[in-house]
Amino acid sequence: MSQYLLSIYQPDGPVPDAEILKPIMRELGTLNEEMKAAGAWVFAAGLYPADTATVLRPQGDDVLITDGPFTEGKEHLGGFTVVDVDDLDAALGWARRLAKIVTLPVEVRPFQH
Repeated sequence: MSQYLLSIYQPDGPVPDAEILKPIMRELGTLNEEMKAAGAWVFAAGLYPADTATVLRPQGDDVLITDGPFTEGKEHLGGFTVVDVDDLDAALGWARRLAKIVTLPVEVRPFQH
């Protein structure tokens, strides 16, 4: 078994209204339960907007702390799921279903062993 990070990228800007998010969250909950039943689900979480981030950068013997995302961009990491599956094809299968539910790009990346 191998673990994969399924990263959900969302555009910067306001969060969609509750009427849009409610059915998405319901379907996401169902998918998470299916992953758990299949033994694939390890961990999942949504993140607060990128402007709530704090970045620490080494600078000589010190560490500089700044507010905001690491880089300015048009999208940011909005949430993620970690799965433990047999291979990349299995991870892509779960990611495909996740992308259809959240209607956002999902990046699949294996963890190093």
